[in-house]
Amino acid sequence: MTAFAELHHLPEEPLLLPNAWDHASATALAAQGFRAIGTTSLAVAAAVGLPDGSPATREHTLQLTLTLGTEPFLLSVDAADGFSEDPEQVAELARELSVVGAAGINLEDGLGSVTLHARKIAAVKAAAPDLFVNARTDTYWLGDGDFPDTLTRLVAYQQAGADGVFVPGLTDPAQIAALVRHLDAPLNILYSPTGPTVPHLTDLGVRRVSVGSLLYRRALGAALETVTEIRAGRPVRGAAPSYAEVEAWVRGGGTDEAPARTEAAFLSPRSSPRAASAPA
Repeated sequence: MTAFAELHHLPEEPLLLPNAWDHASATALAAQGFRAIGTTSLAVAAAVGLPDGSPATREHTLQLTLTLGTEPFLLSVDAADGFSEDPEQVAELARELSVVGAAGINLEDGLGSVTLHARKIAAVKAAAPDLFVNARTDTYWLGDGDFPDTLTRLVAYQQAGADGVFVPGLTDPAQIAALVRHLDAPLNILYSPTGPTVPHLTDLGVRRVSVGSLLYRRALGAALETVTEIRAGRPVRGAAPSYAEVEAWVRGGGTDEAPARTEAAFLSPRSSPRAASAPA
């Protein structure tokens, strides 16, 4: 079992996987003690002006993995549907991701063919056996939440070689617990501010909790709130990394010795290790 796979079988708690969108966000999260970091396909695509899941983001996803793959944290890559309908092309992407340092890959079915998605999973496992394949079904994300269909899909993906299974959009505790009972592979649930808490998901038997694009969207929201306050002449509150702190993350340095945050630091971001902004 790989080190990344082991994180899905810890007895005390599930793997809480925060999702980053660039080098600074990934290293900042790692500095908070997260041993594994995921990427978010929405943010990778949005950064270059493309829709989420567009085949054109394949190379951007690979480039981000190349950037993050040598960092001292385990990396799981959100590869949408593999950016191709051809299982062999998806397998080649997985092999490339593995070579440059990815420990895991997330593949979504988009409510498409179960057989095709299972073939993609099998091809990926053949091409990169040590890559943790998290097989996602969109029955609750894009569909109307059909539990029997969800279970059928997940069992098929599990049989095809998936190391873990993922059901974003599922928040009902009873259905989550039922999936845990029927599956052998670790169940991944997408955290929702209106859904079960991480401790509750732990009690239900969930082994991995992702935050998806939430951090990226919250960061955008904080930026908009901040500039709105500035334009209105109101004080900006909350905390944000300073210029120097971001520079340290970019260089791969730690921030353990950074001084405490201050409101005044916002006014002099180059001279103070921490600055204030709207909460993320």
